Amino acid sequence: MRAEINVTPLVDVVLVLLIIFMVVTPLIASGIAVDLPRTSHHSRKPDDGKDLIISVTIDKRLYLGSTLVGNVAELSRTVADERRRVPDKPIFLKADARAPYSIVRDVMEALHEADVQDIVLGTEEKERR
Repeated sequence: MRAEINVTPLVDVVLVLLIIFMVVTPLIASGIAVDLPRTSHHSRKPDDGKDLIISVTIDKRLYLGSTLVGNVAELSRTVADERRRVPDKPIFLKADARAPYSIVRDVMEALHEADVQDIVLGTEEKERR
């Protein structure tokens, strides 16, 4: 008589876990969800969790990560404090495509006042036909 290990239940469990991770991973996005502008020259940058993410919503709300920031001046102070702690921390700006240009420009000016030189603007790739 030969004894063999049945690995079918193990394979079933591993496949279920794989499917769960594949479904949940895109939902774990940093910052607040906004509809980004679509561009044809989109460059993909992986979210490595090291960026300081600033989100601007359609109703002019400002978020630093997932924390609501009161106004542009407060955002500038908070970013300046964070940059003092971690000097070369990248800044990623996600602005809703329908947000007024004036608020996005005000945020960029506030980041400049916080001595931020490089800002990565979030976009999505335009669908090609």
